Order: sequence, then C-alpha cells, then structure tokens
Amino acid sequence: MTINFTDQEILEKPQENEVVLSVQGVSKKFCRDLKRSLLYGVQDIVTEVTRTRASNQKLRPKEFWALKDVSFELRRGESLGLIGPNGSGKTTLLKIISGLIKPDTGFVEVTGRLAPLIALGAGFNPILTGRENVYTNMSILGLSRQEIDERFQDVVDFAEIGDAIDAPVQSYSSGMAARLGFACAIHTEPEILLIDEVLAVGDIKFKAKCYRKLYELRQKGISFILVNHNTQAILHACESAIYLLKGEFIVSGDIEKVVKKYEEDLFLGSPTNQENAVMFLPEKLEAESLGIDIASLFFRNQQGNIVESIASGQNVNFCVGIKAYKKVDKVNLHLKMTELGSEGGSTLFISGGNDETFFEVLPGEHEIQVHLPYLGFRPGTYTMSVKVKTGSFYTFDVIESFKFTVESDGKMSGCKFYQPRSWKLVSK
Repeated sequence: MTINFTDQEILEKPQENEVVLSVQGVSKKFCRDLKRSLLYGVQDIVTEVTRTRASNQKLRPKEFWALKDVSFELRRGESLGLIGPNGSGKTTLLKIISGLIKPDTGFVEVTGRLAPLIALGAGFNPILTGRENVYTNMSILGLSRQEIDERFQDVVDFAEIGDAIDAPVQSYSSGMAARLGFACAIHTEPEILLIDEVLAVGDIKFKAKCYRKLYELRQKGISFILVNHNTQAILHACESAIYLLKGEFIVSGDIEKVVKKYEEDLFLGSPTNQENAVMFLPEKLEAESLGIDIASLFFRNQQGNIVESIASGQNVNFCVGIKAYKKVDKVNLHLKMTELGSEGGSTLFISGGNDETFFEVLPGEHEIQVHLPYLGFRPGTYTMSVKVKTGSFYTFDVIESFKFTVESDGKMSGCKFYQPRSWKLVSK
C-alpha cells in the first residue's frame, strides 16, 4: 500500500480538476473465525518481515473479501456519496483511505491533509475532558498548538456544547460527541473529509447546520466522502456516488443513477420500471407483503390520463396504486418531496394523518389520489419518499425515491414556488 501525504494549505486558486485522492485496485479480506484470524495474522507478520509473503489474491479457509478491486478518484471540491447496505465494505474502505488498516492489494494516494470521521467521537479519550480531547485530536490531524488555540473557540461554538467542554467525554451523549468530533475535523481545514454516518446523530437543526458547512467547504475547494444510509441525505449533499455491495464495486457516477440502482436492489431485488414521472413495481408474493403493497406511482391530469410531464402551476393528481391482501382501517399516505441539489431540507411534506384523512381499504387493487389544484414547485428535479401507513406509526410499504421533473410553464422567473394569482383592474 502506498499513501502519500503532502501537508500543504489549500491554494488560493485551487485547480478544479486536481485529483486529491486516488484509490486503485484496493482489496481487503477478513476471516470470520477468531482463532484462524489470529493465526493468519501471525503468519502474515512473519511473511511480511521475511519478505516471503505469497500472493494476496487467494482466500484462505474462512476468509471473505470485505472489498474486492475497488478503484476511483476524488477531485478537489468534489462531494462523493458512498452507499450500500450494511456489510458492503464502506467503513472498511474509509479506514483504508485514512491509513488505519492496510489493503491486501492495491494502493491509495492522498494529496493534502485528510480528516476522518469514521465513528462517533473518533479518537476521543473518554476519561479526558472535551477541551483536552480537542487539543489531542486536532494535533493528531496536523495542527500546531498555536493553530488550535486560534480555532478552539470556533470549535466550541460550532459544537454547541457550552460548559460541557470541561467535562469528561464519557459523560457526553452520542450526539454531543459527534458534534465535537465534526467540529474538530472541519476546523483543521483539511483537503479531504471522510464522514461515516456521524451526521445521522443529532437534532434536525444541527444536521442542517452541518450540511450548510459542507456546502461552504465545497466552495473553498475541500472534497469529502459521505457515508449515509439515508439516500435523501446523499442526494442532498453529493454530486456523485459509488454503490458497493458485498465488497464489490457495482456502479458509480451520476448521483440519481447510483441511488436508483441501490434502491432497486434494496427494496425490490429487481429493477423498477420508472420512465419520467411514472413508476410500476413488480408484484410481491403475499407471503412477502405486510398487508398493503405499493404497485405504482404516477401523475394524472384533469382528464384522468397518466402524464409523464408536469409543469409549475398545473392542476394534477398524484396517484399511488396499491394492492391490499386484507381489510385495513385508517390507511393514509405520507409524502416527503425534496428538490435535488437544493441547499435546504424537504421542499414539502404532506400527510393524510396530519390532514385527518384516512381510508378503509378492502382486499384488492386501489388507487389513492392526492389532488394538487396548483403544483407549487418551481421547475427542477425532485425526489419523493412515499409511505403507506395505518394511523401514525405502522408502515406497510415505502418507496424512498420516486423521481419526477417539473417543467416551466413560462410564467415563473427567479421564484422558489408557484403562486396562483389573477389580475383585474378596479375603477374608482
């Protein structure tokens, strides 16, 4: 493995296409059996010292590939999402990039300062106070005592932990530790940030603050890799993504394409049929259903026709086709819509529960329609999370990312939403 660290400040005029991280042919294997793992570890140390180590391409008994031949590049100012189910190798990859573990094959090249956030309060000593941990952690990340002194108050202010800075970290909640760890990392002014699920902890306000900070860092030419099981967070914060499955590189590139492939595998096990603003899902077996399944998602115009193109201000119905296997009371929809690439959170959240609109659903096929007399979205591409629930808590089925594009009707200019209006002249 080759890791080249060049500790230098970000250039005043950074080269936009400069590669700051190169991962080439990286593979890593682990052993599922503890005793064999210890034995293999001793054998590897001996062969490493004697330079007689055989090829690492073959698996020994009880071993498996946590990563297999992964390659990609990260450029200055680029935001990369790393997605995949548990056990897909995401954290292993970040640990290899940060130098915590060595790959069995391949190499990593890093240019500039790297700040890893791979666990809550990563690198913190629970016995030491928050103040002591800030100095220890930031010094490990390459800052001098004077530099830490200059940035210490900014770290405390960002983490929002107040007087707790002088309390032992072991007394912190997981959210407090995550906030302090994130604050330390971003104030080292790294060239690359590695963020593994730490933003999944904390209140909504602090999460929004973190994403705003990531946006600011990108504008300064800082790159980051974000691991998050929430695809909405990935869509919101990243411009490209890599999908790993059981350690293997599945697909990379355009964020929407990668997330769609991931969700197809995660929720369906087979591809969805979504063209434009229309999605049809394969029928599940009754034994695999929780009682009600989502069968289709689409828009209808006022003539009742399914449409693939919708526009700002249009009078439309959003329709959710469902199949029920039993009678269910108090069925309602939860819809959360987010504009892709926007800096804020959800664009719109509507719920049948909040509107006190519930349906009694009998066995068979049905269509729940949400009438939108004026589509208030500005032109852009959106993703919608759709949940079929009973009451407020139990969810029968969910589609995390139904994508649709809102076209311009020619009447919007520089607006964030469509405002229905009419004009008239009143004579006095």
